[in-house]
Amino acid sequence: MKGLFITFEGLDGSGKTTQIALLADYLKRKGREVITTIEPGGTTLGDRIRQILLDKNNAGMSHKAETFLFEASRAELVSKVIAPALDSGKIIICDRFFDSTIAYQGIARGLGAEKVMELSLWATDGIVPDLTFLLSVDVEGGEKRLSGSSKNRDRIESEEEKFKQRIFDGYIELARKYSGRIVLIDARQKIKTIFNQIRERVDRELDKL
Repeated sequence: MKGLFITFEGLDGSGKTTQIALLADYLKRKGREVITTIEPGGTTLGDRIRQILLDKNNAGMSHKAETFLFEASRAELVSKVIAPALDSGKIIICDRFFDSTIAYQGIARGLGAEKVMELSLWATDGIVPDLTFLLSVDVEGGEKRLSGSSKNRDRIESEEEKFKQRIFDGYIELARKYSGRIVLIDARQKIKTIFNQIRERVDRELDKL
């Protein structure tokens, strides 16, 4: 049986973690082998890179260095986890993938969406998600949902709201450009309502396998 690669995108506070857990549980109950993972991270090397990227002490990191670190983590994750899982017919659900890097670094940081996409495809050996759910919540809504005080936020969560607005706009741009792959969902809805929309779309994808 062919594998399926599903990713979740959105601003911090959009509810990705909750929906990923619900979807993984649903698919396992249907008898499918499911692996959930996260970017950056998901491997020993990736977890170390994640610590560097999220560390507030690295606030002065250059935009290019930041991008290459994300791509290094991604290349390792694809090589060690994603590609082998897909080859063995498993379903991979990933919390963020290259759309995040395009929105954050390519668009919001101004490095160029096409350039970051090209770099990402090199890192993934051309592997692209079969389906991406973009949970859309505006900057204000995401900020309200983030738990803890500002002191507990990581380097990226601590970015100014103008930067986060550029990310939001970048995501919407990507959803329009890749509408066949990216499913835009209003994350202001009830958790169950959101999940039902996700479940219905995933079921359609599974029927194609």
